This record gives sequence, C-alpha cells and structure tokens, in this order.
Amino acid sequence: MITKSHIKYIQSLHHKKFRDENGVFIAETPKVVEDLLKARYFVCKEVLATHSWIVENAILLNKYDAQKVVEVKDNELEKISALNTANRVLAIFEQVKINKSFNVKQKITLALDNIQDPGNLGTIIRTADWFGIENIVCNEATADMYNPKVVQSTMGSLARVNIIYINLAEWLQKSKSKNIYATALEGNPVNDLKAIKEAIIVIGNEANGISEAVMKLCTEKLTIPKKGRAESLNAAVACGIVLASICNK
Repeated sequence: MITKSHIKYIQSLHHKKFRDENGVFIAETPKVVEDLLKARYFVCKEVLATHSWIVENAILLNKYDAQKVVEVKDNELEKISALNTANRVLAIFEQVKINKSFNVKQKITLALDNIQDPGNLGTIIRTADWFGIENIVCNEATADMYNPKVVQSTMGSLARVNIIYINLAEWLQKSKSKNIYATALEGNPVNDLKAIKEAIIVIGNEANGISEAVMKLCTEKLTIPKKGRAESLNAAVACGIVLASICNK
C-alpha cells in the first residue's frame, strides 16, 4: 500500500512546476523504465511496480535498496500514472545537471525552435539517438524534456542525448557555425546536399515554422521534395527524413 500523501506527491510530478521544484521526473512502462535503469544515467529514487514486474526484474533491482522498490496493486498504479492506461511500473528519477558547454565542431547538432508537442519532442530525441546525434539545443518555449509524454516517446533515448534549453538565437550567434540549415517548405532539396561532417539543423514550430529571429541566422534553407498534395510534414517526421539524408552520406 502507498499512502494518500505519496500518491498526491507522485501525481504532482505530472506537472512541470513540481518536477522542477523536486528535481525529479517520472518514467513509465517496462521498456522505458528498464532502459533508464540499465543506462544508469539518471539516479533512480524509487520504483513502484506490480509484484510480477518486480519478480521478473529481480536481478536489475538487486542493486537498489529494498525501500526504493515498492510493490503496488494495479488500482494504485492507475492512480499515480500519467498514462491513459497504467502499465506495470512507474519510476522516479533525478533530473540531471545539463551540460551547456559542448562543442559543435565536427558534429551534427539539432536545434529546436519552439517544438511544443511533447510527443514530437520525444520522437525527435529518439530519432536523434538513432542517428548518433549527441546534442539537442532547444529554445525555452520548447516542450519540457521531462514531461511524461516526452519521456514515454523517447523509449529510453533520454539517457543518451544531451538536451539543453537556452536562448536559441543567442546560442546560434555564439556558435559561429558556418553551416546552419533551416528546414523549410521552400529551399534547396535536402537530398542534393553534399556529405557534411559539421552542421546545425534547425527544426521549427509545428504550426509556424522557424521564428524570424532564428531564420536570419541560418545560412541555408533545406526542404524535403514534395510529390503529393499534403501541405506540410509533422515536425518529427521531417526531422527524421532530414537526418537520414544528411547522416547517411
């Protein structure tokens, strides 16, 4: 059994204000929790899970103090879950201190300009991990990386990609990168781009694209050639296509 006060505390972590106040976030479902535990990038403060999940993962959990592993019933998990349907396990992890001093030299770096949908952000993080992107730079209006929907969508990639929040325009100016590519509806076809080892790829807001202040700092516009009649592509889908075109040359 978990107390009412503990249930209330975990429910509060569904909201950014309380996550930041406590310096923690929640992760759910066996796949996501197991990947984060194995990565050991985030410090795990507590695991709340069904009896069957605890038994199945006894080896993974044996390094944790017994008090950190709490057995709960399905109805208790439903009360604390941020998902529409709870799934066997929820864990609380400490947020990490973000590394803002990384170098963009000889790397492909993603820059996100006001990506607001948590699902899109999570998918972009997962896609970046697939293509070996080490760093993602977000402006302050981008969705919170610790939002439960973001954490769920990353499928564990949150532990393998460095994500920072900063004034994007100022950061781009300071980066002094010669290759800052803006993804846009009009521009040079991305598949025509020659092989590059260093670049910053800017992905814009789902509805409004890249802001004027950021667009002014981009050195070239890239577009994904269109053959059908759709008006636009989902931001996460566009990100995947652009990265595939650039990283696989």
